[in-house]
Amino acid sequence: MTLDRKLSDLKGIGEKTEKLFQKIGVYTVGDILLNFPRTYIKYPDIKGPTDFVQGEMTAVFGQIRTPILNRKTRSMEISIGTLYVEDEPVELVWFRMPYIRSQIHTNQDYVFYGKLTFDGGKWKMDQAKPYLYEEYIDLQRHLQPSYGLTKGLSNNTVTKTVSKSLCFLNVIPEYLNDAELLSLGLCKESESVEGMHFPTSMESLMENRKRQVFDEFFRFFFHMKTSLSARDEVINPFLFEKKEVYEHTLSNLPFQLTDGQNQVLKELISDFHGANVSERMIQGDVGSGKTMLAFLAMLYHVENGYETAIMAPTEVLARQHYETFLQYKERFNLPYEVVCLTGSTKASERRYIQDVLNRAEGVFVIGTQALIQEKVTFRHLSLVITDEQHRFGVKQRKTISDKGENPFVVVMSATPIPRSLAMILYGDMKVSVMTDLPAKRLPIKNAVMKKSDRNKIFGFVRSQIKSGHQAYIICPLVEASENSEGESAIEYSKMLQDLYGQEIQVGLLHGKMKPKEKNDVMERFFNGEIDVLVSTTVVEVGVNVPNATVMVIEDANRFGLAQLHQLRGRVGRGEAQSFCIFVDGSSGKEKNKRLEVIGSSNDGFFVANEDLKLRGPGDFLGIRQSGDLSFCLADIYQDADVMKQASSFVDEILATDPDLMDDNHRQILSYLEMFQSKIYTNL
Repeated sequence: MTLDRKLSDLKGIGEKTEKLFQKIGVYTVGDILLNFPRTYIKYPDIKGPTDFVQGEMTAVFGQIRTPILNRKTRSMEISIGTLYVEDEPVELVWFRMPYIRSQIHTNQDYVFYGKLTFDGGKWKMDQAKPYLYEEYIDLQRHLQPSYGLTKGLSNNTVTKTVSKSLCFLNVIPEYLNDAELLSLGLCKESESVEGMHFPTSMESLMENRKRQVFDEFFRFFFHMKTSLSARDEVINPFLFEKKEVYEHTLSNLPFQLTDGQNQVLKELISDFHGANVSERMIQGDVGSGKTMLAFLAMLYHVENGYETAIMAPTEVLARQHYETFLQYKERFNLPYEVVCLTGSTKASERRYIQDVLNRAEGVFVIGTQALIQEKVTFRHLSLVITDEQHRFGVKQRKTISDKGENPFVVVMSATPIPRSLAMILYGDMKVSVMTDLPAKRLPIKNAVMKKSDRNKIFGFVRSQIKSGHQAYIICPLVEASENSEGESAIEYSKMLQDLYGQEIQVGLLHGKMKPKEKNDVMERFFNGEIDVLVSTTVVEVGVNVPNATVMVIEDANRFGLAQLHQLRGRVGRGEAQSFCIFVDGSSGKEKNKRLEVIGSSNDGFFVANEDLKLRGPGDFLGIRQSGDLSFCLADIYQDADVMKQASSFVDEILATDPDLMDDNHRQILSYLEMFQSKIYTNL
């Protein structure tokens, strides 16, 4: 039994189902075991009519007294039944499920679970799941896994497939011995994997999660520290004797640099003249002017005949950097080449770019991961800047660094991380922090509103569009799916286009689109051809549209504060007043404390600290840490103690057992192999 067995080797998994799994990145038995639930469902207690709440996922108990009716429309078949809950009628509606009629019998007790709405003077529940009473009570005893899905793949299918895969648990490598497990306070790997899928209680889930969080940090630190230990200190071979162009450009900027920018620039110049080549991480809140710093640092090198490279996380952002650098070249009359290399760059352009790199003295190179490709060669690469570092792990940074003569490395991060944690996360990098914003940037005005305020929100968006500006609307889901309560981008964009008609152009962007489609949408939005962009969180990083002045985040209560802060950073990038509206999709009248925090401050460090204070046991459910270190489960704030523990443990292994001679430690490489194809790992 091996973890690389195809999923189709499992009983009941045919070719069609296997292809559906492949759409969510699951190809092997190992993949399905590591495909942990996105969140968990705790089925609620059954409610009577006096406790019904509009828009809440609810369990109701009663009988259907007359047979369910099936009606055909042009587009689908609809099934309708009336459930009586203590003599209160609740209309049950199912779409494209004609078979439901034969599954539910009249005058028999059932529990129905679904979203309860009040419409047209009566209670309704769409796509309700039916359960026998004893069956539902049994479900309540455990947390139920809810997985990331794609169209055609149900949560039930994923759950059953995971269950079939559990017989492979015994071949998952365990790299910790019993003594280490005890001292670290961790459960075994196989126990943790099973417990992440099927936790028996909240307490057991937290214990299993701790092991997976430790593992994520372990993988990150093991790769980082082994890369660092393999690299000796390198004497600085670069000479910086010219600075006339740099100083002329600096003195002719159309604005004044902030105190933070000036301080970081001094630190960078000091690094460049140091005895050894070094790496520096620049922390700057969204909109703090990191791109200008990158340009000036690169210019300092380019003037002295060296090549410099900046890697962006998306093709759209790379092209935006390229256009910005071309503007700087023209504005400051710079005699240096500026080139851009991305995955979609044509072969003829690639040949031209390589020719420039072969002959030119001093080049600005902007690109994406295409710069890592072996075919791209540099003569005198002296500086590498990675923008939004979480999209590039240690391996990728090392790969592009190896193309040069051990160049300086600068990592730009937009996530506010306390210095003590940053020093652990970034190894031996020097750390710089910028907290102030450029003078012409107006503070973003924030508002927390309810879904009932939508008409006001849509009216405000319309007024901003009519004033010549643009808007983002963020939805938590791509499409409506099983067990989902949030707004879906696809349905939302259709609704919005119907509402606005031809007067306002609505665009759609989500992660399931092909790269070419995404780039096309963003180009159209950047060029003003799209007025309102309805999107999932793919816009969180790598979008710079100064004309966008409104950000509406639907179901903001479903996001972590770090992610909300990142999303908000997509507006307020021009000189016009910008606005961010956080739509609280939770039921009830109580104010959401997290949204009150994000609505009261634009300071990323303040938001991060308040976020940490507000989190309690089990609060990780549904939270996806965002920003520059996107781990799958681990949260650098909430799990800071486990992070320090993992970092120290890696140090201990490399100090006492560097050749991995311990029987368990030999399993480390086998364990790491399991994650080579997993997109979410930060290696």
